[in-house]
Amino acid sequence: VWFMRQAGRSLPEYRAARGTGSILDAIADPELAAEITLQPVRRYGVDAAVLFSDIVVPVHAVGFGVDVEQGRGPVVAAPFRSPDDLRRLRPLEPATDVPYVTDAVRLVARELEGSDVALIGFAGAPFTVASYLVEGGPSRTFAKVKTLMHAEPLVWGDLVDRLAEMAAAFLRAQVRAGASVVQLFDSWAGCLSPAEYERFVLPSTCRVLDAVGELGVPTILFGVGTGELLALMGTSGAQVVGVDWRVPLDEARRRVGPGCAVQGNLDPGLCLGPFEVVAEGARDVLARAGSEPGHIFNLGHGVLPETDPGILS
Repeated sequence: VWFMRQAGRSLPEYRAARGTGSILDAIADPELAAEITLQPVRRYGVDAAVLFSDIVVPVHAVGFGVDVEQGRGPVVAAPFRSPDDLRRLRPLEPATDVPYVTDAVRLVARELEGSDVALIGFAGAPFTVASYLVEGGPSRTFAKVKTLMHAEPLVWGDLVDRLAEMAAAFLRAQVRAGASVVQLFDSWAGCLSPAEYERFVLPSTCRVLDAVGELGVPTILFGVGTGELLALMGTSGAQVVGVDWRVPLDEARRRVGPGCAVQGNLDPGLCLGPFEVVAEGARDVLARAGSEPGHIFNLGHGVLPETDPGILS
């Protein structure tokens, strides 16, 4: 059991520790990032600590011009518009670009040493990070990114290849610093048709997972609204496929196929209700999960900010 976005948002101790500054500034403080990572472990006794970081940290670190706007999310001052913009995506050098991330991983790993609590590192999948770079921020239609895919497939391929290399380097650095599991977030892949996902997205996703899998750590692939993509996600090489709340977990397991564990998928909206409602939903998830080849209980997406922290206990 662990919860996506468990490190923050709904926890009063998180708000007290972080204050009102930029999330990227908080991530750049290894001691603070480590403390925020460990807060849910102390409060809930979950089976995994999730590194306090963000999926845009690598592209921010190489100077692409990405920031995280309070209440909106990642925004890009000068969005990706042409092949010339590929020059703005140099390879990530973790030791010099994001030493604060690996320092935070080492601090958390040291605190967890001797326990049964795993440390989960993570990165953004190439498509989802590309969607922010191309759209300039969060999008409802993903019109610009889809236009680039279909109209300029070679440019698109170069873009996601570079982002795949960055994600792989970022994850490998986290593993070498002490992360014992990694999750690849493809949060916006659900906007794609299966044909688009298979042609334009899955190859770069597989490259990231293959690069990390060589280190021998379990890998999790997650997306939102990906019910029609689950069969393809099951071929990605990930050991675990995360499932949102829109597909019953037994049906999701059937779609993912044999050989993959599943993760999910209590509707986070239920956690705003009384405990009896949450408990009934959790029991339904567990009943549908089965046991082969494994299940990580989780929400179907992140903890909502207004959730009562006591409900998750």
